Amino acid sequence: MSEVSIIIPNYNGGSFIRDCIDSLKIQSYRDFEIIVVDNDSKDGSADIVENEYKDVRIKRLDQNYGFSRAVNEGLRMSGSPFVLLLNSDTRAEEGFVEALVETIKRDDRIFSVASKMIQMKDPDKLDGAGDLYSAFGWAYARGKGRSSAGYTREAKVFAACGGAAIYRRSILDEIGWFDEFHFAYLEDTDIGYRARIMGYSNIYCPEARVYHVGSGVTGSRYNDFKIRISARNNMYLIMKNMPALQVIINLPFLLAGFMIKALFFIMIGHGRAYLSGLKRGYILCRQARKFPYSSKNLKNYFVIQLELWLNLFRRLPG
Repeated sequence: MSEVSIIIPNYNGGSFIRDCIDSLKIQSYRDFEIIVVDNDSKDGSADIVENEYKDVRIKRLDQNYGFSRAVNEGLRMSGSPFVLLLNSDTRAEEGFVEALVETIKRDDRIFSVASKMIQMKDPDKLDGAGDLYSAFGWAYARGKGRSSAGYTREAKVFAACGGAAIYRRSILDEIGWFDEFHFAYLEDTDIGYRARIMGYSNIYCPEARVYHVGSGVTGSRYNDFKIRISARNNMYLIMKNMPALQVIINLPFLLAGFMIKALFFIMIGHGRAYLSGLKRGYILCRQARKFPYSSKNLKNYFVIQLELWLNLFRRLPG
């Protein structure tokens, strides 16, 4: 059994999948297996993996079940103590895997390690250095759009971006795998949130560098599908992980956050998609289960709440 299983969820990633896998072949650290889970791609990308990379394990799904289901299918195929998730539209620098492994092995209370994600099309700019979350109900990539020469220090983050991050399998088994209700978007914030409630930490590692196309499948930063499902998941994330009292405490900020986003999307012509997503989020909140509250985690809730308030004053990505 390998020390690390690298799981690559793929959906129509034919333009990128070769660069992604080839970048893993040049890593000096080699104690890993590669698993590609394909969400019924129509562009031949699954055939590329199957025919050209005989040492890569592949599972073809019969339809597009989304990122979360693809990750969980990969987890079922894996028995490694560490799981590294990697988007198909990424290219890792040499030393990427080793840096993540060394960091997560340093402390068994570390749940995940986020990488330094750099914009593929503009390498002078960051795509993200870990994810943050605020009392507005906003999740966002730390450092997005700023100079890739910065963010050179390790730091604690709210969650790791699942596009290029490593996770500890034993904690995944403890807190639950990726929530398939999310389909895609914010599923990584959700799982990082659950780990934080249980007292585990998420770390940003600047030495683990990876280039990311971004919206490689959806095609644009803002589109109706992405806006609708993100809005839905945003509401679900709050109701799932916050106890009722915490929702009440944050309610003025949450309402302000939803209103600001609604006005923004209305201004750029996507208001209907955003409001539709909120409605679907309300329905989803009634269908899905909350993460169980325990008084033994009360201290962790206080720490999280302080962070949510502090992040209100952080400068948002450019």
